[in-house]
Amino acid sequence: MSIIIFIIILAVLILVHEFGHFIVAVKSGIKVSEFGIGFPPRLKKLFRWKETDFTLNAIPFGGFVKIFGENPNEESISGPDSARSFVNKSKWIQSLVLVAGVSFNIIFAWLLISAGFMSGLPTPVDYGGPGKIENARVIITSVTKDSPAEKANLKTGDAIISIASGKNTLFAPLSPENVSEFIKNSGDEKIDIVYTRGETELRSSVLPVVGIVENKKAIGISMDLIGILHLPFYQAFWEGAKTTVSLLQAIVVGLYGFLRDIVLGRGGFSQVTGPVGIVGMVGDVSHLGFIYLLSFTAFISLNLAVINLLPFPALDGGRLLFVFIEAIRRKPISVRVANTCNGVGFSLLILLMVAVTVHDVIKLF
Repeated sequence: MSIIIFIIILAVLILVHEFGHFIVAVKSGIKVSEFGIGFPPRLKKLFRWKETDFTLNAIPFGGFVKIFGENPNEESISGPDSARSFVNKSKWIQSLVLVAGVSFNIIFAWLLISAGFMSGLPTPVDYGGPGKIENARVIITSVTKDSPAEKANLKTGDAIISIASGKNTLFAPLSPENVSEFIKNSGDEKIDIVYTRGETELRSSVLPVVGIVENKKAIGISMDLIGILHLPFYQAFWEGAKTTVSLLQAIVVGLYGFLRDIVLGRGGFSQVTGPVGIVGMVGDVSHLGFIYLLSFTAFISLNLAVINLLPFPALDGGRLLFVFIEAIRRKPISVRVANTCNGVGFSLLILLMVAVTVHDVIKLF
């Protein structure tokens, strides 16, 4: 089931991205011959809208648009329809078409987050915005790798109901501080944690250890007091916009740190999660409820937007870099050079995806 949900999320996000390219290209007078749902081989032509064939394809991982002249050739440069070619449009229009996919992913994330606020979004009690947070609970926000908590199958998003050690039991009202203090003072005994994951109540036994946190016992979790925030329509969209911007900033900072570590030789595949890892994350999130899955989808959409803007050949950012270089030089980059760079870039991205996927599979064993 997790694989199916992942495929649906990925397909929706890529289709949103490609629709951005499509609609801006069409509105700019550029010829678009095909909008494909999924990747070839083609299964069926669904319908034709103006001059664009909408097709259903066999590989269900998103979609694509065939924009005339995006990968330039002799026909798109000087053929009969060359005036409607991407490559012959102004640099301003080319840039708008390239940025449109990323923009639609960001807008889509904003809409999902806003819908979450309207439906009731998990929010820290100290977030400081409008509205009243209800049903606040101690939620696990992260689990340290190879910690006692991870070995006990505690996961991000679990809500702690009670915690006990020997004859001592800590019930509501819980807070991250008193739970942490209880764990620290548990002695040499295991502690029993009762928690909920989605609608399911679970129980785990964990032995705290010294070393995760300096000079005190811990089990390897971070916690926050999180409740449900419902906002009216207008406030939901405003808070959704602010949250989207905050997430974008965090993603950019995180990506910068990762790339810096790679350049300095400190990074590796352990910091990257590929399709297999994301499928596992989708499974965990889907057990927590639909709103969590909605938020996770928004987060993935923003990640796709940021990654696509990297100035790497075959990505939108790489194509934007070519447009910028052409604008500075006041003449186009050689067709052979542009197509070769994009082809090599695409091949490298595929190799990277295969390597990350293999690493994800190895981690399962």
